[in-house]
Amino acid sequence: MSNLEELIQLLTLERINDNTFVGQNYQAPWGRVFGGQVLGQSLHAAYQTVSDDRLAHSMHGYFILGGDLNIPITYEVDCLRDGRSFTTRRVVAKQNGKAIFNMAASFQVKEDGVEHQITMPNLITPKKLMNSLEQIEEMEKTDPDSYNLIKLTHPKVFEFKPVERLTALLAKNGPPFNHMWMRSTEKVKADLPLQQQLLAYASDYNILTTASLPHREELRKGKTFYASIDHAIWFHRSFKIDEWLLYTMDSPSACNSRGFSRGSIFDRNGVLVASVAQEGLMRNTRAD
Repeated sequence: MSNLEELIQLLTLERINDNTFVGQNYQAPWGRVFGGQVLGQSLHAAYQTVSDDRLAHSMHGYFILGGDLNIPITYEVDCLRDGRSFTTRRVVAKQNGKAIFNMAASFQVKEDGVEHQITMPNLITPKKLMNSLEQIEEMEKTDPDSYNLIKLTHPKVFEFKPVERLTALLAKNGPPFNHMWMRSTEKVKADLPLQQQLLAYASDYNILTTASLPHREELRKGKTFYASIDHAIWFHRSFKIDEWLLYTMDSPSACNSRGFSRGSIFDRNGVLVASVAQEGLMRNTRAD
């Protein structure tokens, strides 16, 4: 995927009937359907069944089976409730008649009410940071296989600027905290629903590996299989995906081959625009 238009086309599903949609797959180099793609596409499917005066405020998804890159995904939307203020939808993604993902989403009309938010941490601004591709240049000679893999899998549509050292470069254990500036590499002229779908896609990058930070020495002894198990997003306020957003992540727990991570997403003005939570598989196969 080389540009933003291709990503928007990927997220824009073909409508089969009122509640059924079909999407194509990003040909991910790691051989499985990318979780962020399914998050964005499922939210797009739900939005097609909701009135224009309502915006998504939360979505909760479970990844059931690894998706096959060669098979289009069918999204079936169950219209659970249309209330005066809230709308609830359930989306099931299927391949070959089997569910690979399910998601519940809630939408709300705009309402006035009290407000508060946590404070954005005071961190280095993106202007003073190297992006993730610039950080890995040191690997080209020392670890060319990993270098080529990261370059191959890095999304061209988004730019990431790690505040700390990029996770892939870390050999020593560290605290379970990770901070990443991110934005789209092209300007996005889109309404908030599409901005949310793009953010859902991008939110699946970097969050699971946050749970690996206290265990880098152990995990590097063998091959570690990472996979998202579930993923939730709460959309608090409007934002623009083509302006820098700070993704602050932490991992409260890892156990039973699962890592749990949380994320807060702020805009450059310190406004909290979204919150994320994810649990994922971190299954390590020791080389010895």
